[in-house]
Amino acid sequence: MKKFSHTDDQGKAKMVDVGNKTNQLRIAKAQGHIKLSKKTIDLIRENNMKKGDVLTVAEIAGIQGGKKTSELIPLCHPLQITKIDVSAKLTDDGVEVKSEARCVGKTGIEMEALTAVNIALLTVYDMCKAVDKEMVISKISLIKKTKTDLD
Repeated sequence: MKKFSHTDDQGKAKMVDVGNKTNQLRIAKAQGHIKLSKKTIDLIRENNMKKGDVLTVAEIAGIQGGKKTSELIPLCHPLQITKIDVSAKLTDDGVEVKSEARCVGKTGIEMEALTAVNIALLTVYDMCKAVDKEMVISKISLIKKTKTDLD
């Protein structure tokens, strides 16, 4: 059996050991989009969706999702997150979501930024599914990730 860096000698999955790495300021930014019908966009704009304020709920859900990343993705390290910001805005053809996640730690925070975007988009989907059967979630990507040594 082929051995991968995330498996032990018996081929069992394992978490990567980051214990010897130094703490760094880590920042990741992600984005994604959900395509909506004009009717759905108008309902969101006018705050007439039955489930409430779609953009605000999506932003809050994205923050919650980012915070729960290590519980959702099996080999993801739990991190001491210092910031997760999620913004959802209407576009001509749907909703664009962007996130920024920060931590001081030994491993990256890109999964938290990506999870925040995904959960925000899924929340838009959930809140709009009664009126829009043609929604498409797409263009989810990591925009940027950085790590900076601490003095």
